[in-house]
Amino acid sequence: MMTKKAVLVLDVINELVHPEGSVGHDGFYEQSKERNIIKNITRVLDLARKYNMTIIYVVFGFSKNYAEWLPNSKLFKHVKGQEQAILGSWATQICDELLPKEGESVITKHQIDPFLNTNLDMLLRLNNIEEVILTGVSSEFVVLSTALSAHDRNYNVQVLEDCIASSDKHSHECAVHIISKIANIVTINELTFK
Repeated sequence: MMTKKAVLVLDVINELVHPEGSVGHDGFYEQSKERNIIKNITRVLDLARKYNMTIIYVVFGFSKNYAEWLPNSKLFKHVKGQEQAILGSWATQICDELLPKEGESVITKHQIDPFLNTNLDMLLRLNNIEEVILTGVSSEFVVLSTALSAHDRNYNVQVLEDCIASSDKHSHECAVHIISKIANIVTINELTFK
């Protein structure tokens, strides 16, 4: 019997991958552009849709009043003061090139881990998903966290190395090295969709 797979598109939002995104200035935009991840993820999504695979988008952000913001977070310490990542704004919209199609789910999260306090696990279970295929930004935070959480929930995990990006090359390489210990690292050309 075939393994049922889902493609996860993690935090490919304007704030990170658009030249005008404020968080993207930390290196995420340049690395995403250099690694050509928008074009590569588009290719993956086209193939996934061809094979009627489950596609789930994950979007990071906060309410306008930052009720979900963690004041002790080193990573997010400047987000509130700089009014970044407000849900419903241009900043947290999925980039135009990768907009979801009808019937594809979009999950909102407020922390790094997309399984934390969201319905991601429930959606995967309801669709009988056994394997998740990870794409998106950023390698060292969201992709790593998702791989760890999916692993601990007994999913097979594949990470598309040519569909993820970090804030810098070193962080990307370190993240891929760690992820490779719990998940399969592959390229689009090595991925099987059937």
